[in-house]
Amino acid sequence: MSRNFVVKTPSVRVPCWITVFLFASSLAVSAGADKRTRLSLRYAPGETLRYRFESHTTTSGKITTPIVNPEGAMQSTLAIGLLVRFDVLDAPAASAPGTTRFRATYEQSRVDSQSDAFDPAQASPYGVYARLEGRSLEFTVEPNGDLANLVGLEDIFPDRAAAQSALSWFGPLFSGSGLPFGGIEIGGKWRTEHRIDGAPVSDLIWRAESSYLRNEPCPSGDAATEPAPVAGKDCAVILTRFTISRRGSAHSDATPDDYLRHGLRVSGAWTGSGERLDAISLSPGLLIRSTETSDQQIDYQITSAANGSRIHNQSHIRSQSQTTLIPAASSSASPPG
Repeated sequence: MSRNFVVKTPSVRVPCWITVFLFASSLAVSAGADKRTRLSLRYAPGETLRYRFESHTTTSGKITTPIVNPEGAMQSTLAIGLLVRFDVLDAPAASAPGTTRFRATYEQSRVDSQSDAFDPAQASPYGVYARLEGRSLEFTVEPNGDLANLVGLEDIFPDRAAAQSALSWFGPLFSGSGLPFGGIEIGGKWRTEHRIDGAPVSDLIWRAESSYLRNEPCPSGDAATEPAPVAGKDCAVILTRFTISRRGSAHSDATPDDYLRHGLRVSGAWTGSGERLDAISLSPGLLIRSTETSDQQIDYQITSAANGSRIHNQSHIRSQSQTTLIPAASSSASPPG
């Protein structure tokens, strides 16, 4: 059974969501006479890649609900460690663009959550991540980097929000659409802009400016001292600075269509900023490592049109994350705690 929604990238990080804004994975790299580096997706059936994802998120603030909770949490932390294997099931010919079919298997999943008080409005992350280990799902990567035709998702997650939480970080691994079509060169800069789907506030936009800083020896593919065997001698180092804000007036209606259909109204703001540093090997063009930090300020209300009850979320979220390509020899290592 397939789920017919498309996961677009990038997504927005909220408590228990995992996202990282990356450029590409498994990229073929070429340089023309103009010294521009051109990146395009290339995979081979039977190819296997493993990526480790680690994140640490601190959330402070409060969520006010119709159920009075005088001990509502004012600060919480969430640490996540995942190891995911991506198997290429089908890929287009190298001479023509097309879709690529993958199977993703969560080989390891670890979560540690701490809070200074019990908060009934915040779902425990343990149940979500306990379901992941040993489970697999299949998906198609479109030429523009979107994920579609997901199979097996509903067997793991009871609803769309939980599914987006688990998928949002690895979807962008396969997105090369944010890079300039004509290629990039050292010292070059470019801008990208994407709509953020799935957030409780509508019209959120992710805007970024990226810079191709330099080429340098590729970092280790894991915590080990030896470089990953898939890494080339040099990596392209790309710095991206991004912001999150609402399009249009801050006082305009902020209700997503899904909320509107269920008789809810949303008002308020959601802003953020951050930066990411990517290392992509020039040969064979794999994403070796990406590190990201971000800050988000949230202040929105969800109101029921039927009875006027409200949920008010006032939060500050600070996140740090790292995505790393794992060499085959060390892929059995456990995620750091």
